[in-house]
Amino acid sequence: MRRVAGYNLDIFRPQSERPYTADGSVNLAHLLVGSEGTLAVTRSLTLALSELPRAKVLGVVNFTSFHAAMDSAQHIVKLGPTAVELVDRTMIELSRANPAFRPVIEAALIGSPEAILLVEFSGDDRSALLKQLQSLVELMGDLGLPGSVVEMPDEGPQKALWEVRKAGLNIMMSLKGDGKPVSFIEDCAVPLVHLAEYTDALTEVFHRHGTRGTWYAHASVGTLHVRPILDMRRDGAVRMRAIAEEAAALVRKYKGAYSGEHGDGLCRGEWIRWQFGPKIDDALRAIKQELDPANLFNPGKIVDPPKMDDARLFRFPPTYRTIPLKPVLDWSAWDVQNDPATETTTAPGSGGDPTGGLAKAVEMCNNNGHCRKFDAGTMCPSYRVTRDEQHLTRGRANTLRLALSGQLGGEALEGEAVKAALDLCVGCKGCKRDCPTGVDMARMKIEATAAYKLRHGHTLRDRVIAHLPRYARWASRVPGLLNLRNRVPAIARLSERWFGFAAARSLPRWRRDSLRHSAPSFGLASAAQVLAAEKAVVLWVDTFNAAFETENARDAVRVLQAAGYAVHVPGLSGEPLCCGRTYLATGMAEAAKVQAAALIAALRPFAEHGIAVVGLEPSCLLTLRDEALVMGLGDAAPIVAAQALTFEEFLAREARAGRFAPSLSPATRPMRVHGHCHQKAFGVMQPVLEVLQLIPGAKPELIESSCCGMAGSFGYEAEHHAVSMQMAEASLLPAVRAAGDAWIVADGASCRHQIADGAGRESLHVARVLAAHLA
Repeated sequence: MRRVAGYNLDIFRPQSERPYTADGSVNLAHLLVGSEGTLAVTRSLTLALSELPRAKVLGVVNFTSFHAAMDSAQHIVKLGPTAVELVDRTMIELSRANPAFRPVIEAALIGSPEAILLVEFSGDDRSALLKQLQSLVELMGDLGLPGSVVEMPDEGPQKALWEVRKAGLNIMMSLKGDGKPVSFIEDCAVPLVHLAEYTDALTEVFHRHGTRGTWYAHASVGTLHVRPILDMRRDGAVRMRAIAEEAAALVRKYKGAYSGEHGDGLCRGEWIRWQFGPKIDDALRAIKQELDPANLFNPGKIVDPPKMDDARLFRFPPTYRTIPLKPVLDWSAWDVQNDPATETTTAPGSGGDPTGGLAKAVEMCNNNGHCRKFDAGTMCPSYRVTRDEQHLTRGRANTLRLALSGQLGGEALEGEAVKAALDLCVGCKGCKRDCPTGVDMARMKIEATAAYKLRHGHTLRDRVIAHLPRYARWASRVPGLLNLRNRVPAIARLSERWFGFAAARSLPRWRRDSLRHSAPSFGLASAAQVLAAEKAVVLWVDTFNAAFETENARDAVRVLQAAGYAVHVPGLSGEPLCCGRTYLATGMAEAAKVQAAALIAALRPFAEHGIAVVGLEPSCLLTLRDEALVMGLGDAAPIVAAQALTFEEFLAREARAGRFAPSLSPATRPMRVHGHCHQKAFGVMQPVLEVLQLIPGAKPELIESSCCGMAGSFGYEAEHHAVSMQMAEASLLPAVRAAGDAWIVADGASCRHQIADGAGRESLHVARVLAAHLA
């Protein structure tokens, strides 16, 4: 059983051998362990390191009752595992709701368990570990739970599942509503023999106080991180005090420790005297006085701590209020309340948030700092460059929270503080997927930009960017004139002065053979023909692929037709069909809704017939599955969203069903694939690799990179050009330069432009790579 409370006075006992050095003196470093920075400042450390085990195997034990999981832990530890970790039903279900975690957690489940234990065996002899894994299977059979173990002998699945477990706390915090799992008794530890009895008793305590607990952590050492769900804006503090007092009595009853591994801090410090008695508490105070007489080091922890329910310490004190405002997007899914006792959530929009749910969505950020990591997928590309907390998902969320609660001197979303915090947000959607609580800063930036532009107005550059889909067909009639900007340095400098487009950056090249001009030669099906066809697909071509890279649309049609599909491309006459993304990026939300509504109306007849709507540009196509659903566009939006697929998603689906099997020639060159941020955020990179692997002999490899740095118009803007290039140079461009003669595959128009500008290499859409291999 673990214990880390107070200071480690036991190191001074002569009977204890571990703290002493070879010469018999006391190693006072042991006194500092768990002291929470209250005794000293560390300038350097000498570590005693151990070699990592060469092999690991994992067994995931599924339980139909929580009690059975707790009772089994005392028997499982006798097998000598290196870890026995608990994941409860709440964490399982929240993991299932997270697109990044769903496939991983489901691979570990048998049915719908109430809890699982992750039992790991590690060492240098893999064959011996596999025998231990089989011993676990046999043990569970002996305990009356045959067939309850999912065996994971391979490293890949193990690593993925441990990542979900490591994110456990933050997954727990993704509960919507004001009720959240609150940390104050989550560090209690009891001997394993009492674990099941203790958890049953604590569950009863929660029930008496109208709540339930979320559980995870270290079953092997009796330390369970349990957090009851409380609404700290209302009566949560009262319930917290009552639960803490009863939990303390249970810990004492079962001869446990109130602070098992996390320490005492603000929420358990006041229980030290209760746990150890006044004499030891006075001794702790004497140590603090001796080493820190001026009380400079982290005061108020361990010695003379405040009351755990002092409202001044709360993130949301009793005076916390949000200001009323009407958001431009629908945030009502966050404007709910939850009842932990019944596990029910009220209807969207019923949570009483005067911001329509926006504030509650912002408050989902619990400051866990996952966005500070440099190995966490896409996010946060701007922070990776600046290392400035302001340019971090967490920093931005805190700024938004202050703005929405009136704590920025009267400025709300339209203020300069919010603008500065969001200035380098590239809308990559990385946080939507990588953040364990699902903070979607890209969508929040839409709100902030709309509010700022409503107050301050739109610039000429805003209008040039926003209205691109409207004037593109006219601009394609005079490409030579417009392309002078890229060839004449003086014109480039003028464009920077007048429009704010970086002179050092080339702009997309206009061309006369736009989609409208070229489409008659594609052999496309009419709307009536595609509705009647046995194999049919609607290819919606976005503005960039229609105006600047028509060959992507051409080759997509070629590939689809080669597999026998009737292909219809809507929007070749009349007003162009646009998702509204350029308008959203420039704060013109109402114009975006008009554009998106027209697009959805045009696509709805096909979607209602179950015909896939396929897109080439990830950000545009995925808008149909994201922002279009919160624009207030009625029941047509989800109908279309259900049929909206990226080009690769469609082909991979059809290939798995045996309907897509074109004749392809073997690959002759390696393939390096850069994923668009939105492809990563929506978990649609795997289909890209699947489709490329249909080419005989192809072995596509992902380039491990964050955002390319272009991000729509971001990389074209003079004030952002340098940061854009820093983002690209972090990993993408060096990888491209080192790729030799490999195909560089990138589905995003912005990504391809960045690669061309930064590395002087051509990169191709998957459609072009497939078309190049048509036999």
